[in-house]
Amino acid sequence: VEEWENRISKKYKIGAGKVVSVLGDFSPQICALFFALMIKKTIIVPFTHIIKSEISELKDIAKVQYQFSFTKDQTWSFEDFNQNESNDLIAKFREKELPGLVVFTSGSTGEKKGILHDCERVMKKFVNKRAGWKTVLFLMMDHFGGFNTFLSAFAYEGMAVCIDERKPETVCRVIEQSSANLLPTSPTFLNLLIASKCYKYFNLSSIKLITYGTEVMTESTLQKTREIFPDARIKQTYGLSELGVVRSRSKGNSSLMIKIGGSGFETKIIDNILWIRSESNMIGYLNADNPIDADGWMCTDDHVEVEGEYIKLIGRTSDLINVGGQKVFPSEVENILLQDDNIREATVFGVKHPLMGWIIHSKVSLYQPEERKDISERLRKFCIDKLPKFKIPVKFIIEKESNQHNDRFKKIRRFE
Repeated sequence: VEEWENRISKKYKIGAGKVVSVLGDFSPQICALFFALMIKKTIIVPFTHIIKSEISELKDIAKVQYQFSFTKDQTWSFEDFNQNESNDLIAKFREKELPGLVVFTSGSTGEKKGILHDCERVMKKFVNKRAGWKTVLFLMMDHFGGFNTFLSAFAYEGMAVCIDERKPETVCRVIEQSSANLLPTSPTFLNLLIASKCYKYFNLSSIKLITYGTEVMTESTLQKTREIFPDARIKQTYGLSELGVVRSRSKGNSSLMIKIGGSGFETKIIDNILWIRSESNMIGYLNADNPIDADGWMCTDDHVEVEGEYIKLIGRTSDLINVGGQKVFPSEVENILLQDDNIREATVFGVKHPLMGWIIHSKVSLYQPEERKDISERLRKFCIDKLPKFKIPVKFIIEKESNQHNDRFKKIRRFE
């Protein structure tokens, strides 16, 4: 960290309030650089190589002035973009002389939004001492959840385990070699791990906690995860890039019910939609109106079922499919399909229909090959006593798993 502090201030003359992007993936060097940039009160913009085609657009939104770029072998380079123009929100934030963080989200609109955070607010939740973990840095560093995981690993005097790729076999190997005991991940990755069966060939007994978030978990995937990791606690997390990662507690290893809130966070439910007020919320969007109201509340657009102090996440408003006036959330259909013995992965989405408005289609990947006609007929019969007719897909498309999720292991649900 001290070496990077010297480079930043003495060699490159980067002062407080400057906008600095870091391109790469978690590594000891990048972790040290992040801390040095925060100490020097710069505004950090993390980028990963998987978004290389978008970086030019994102740099323009944040008005990035400098960039440190890292290759896989940790060779690094520095660029000065001679950028004197400033984003209005960042210019105002500079007056506070605090370290900042910019992450990007596309939300339900598909348009990239830059989110500015005050790093002091983000780190406030880590002040109280908690147990340290050997944490796999699975979530990427340009994702708010990934940056939050990075901070918690160091704040609690744990160990950050860096990985150079996020394939099931690689993650299993890293867990075995490092004796990592915490795996923060997504339901989609857990399902890929289950389908790969590579967990059978590695010693994963060191894992004591699995946290999952970013999308809705199905009951079938949760059950299979419990079978693979019988000694691990499985905890659902909740967070938004705009609000931070909320304290959470799952009702139990076999339950999808979750209690969220705690110090620094408040919640309320209006018409089965979750609203949150957070002390660690963003400063604002760099290129869009602020969705947080005058009282500090933000509508998450997440539909929930309520059971006492606990809620169950059903899906985002943007995921909702309206079939002839009937509401269908993709996760409830995917949960049934994944119970079939030959289904490795399933992704449900809506297709426009002249009479019904929308109808249900599903992409599926298989363990064993089947004829397209046979799989459609068989799966419709499989669903008929488990789902109302309007929720049963009218078409099944045999598709590779890799075409059903993005590089962040989140389902791709583009309605057609």
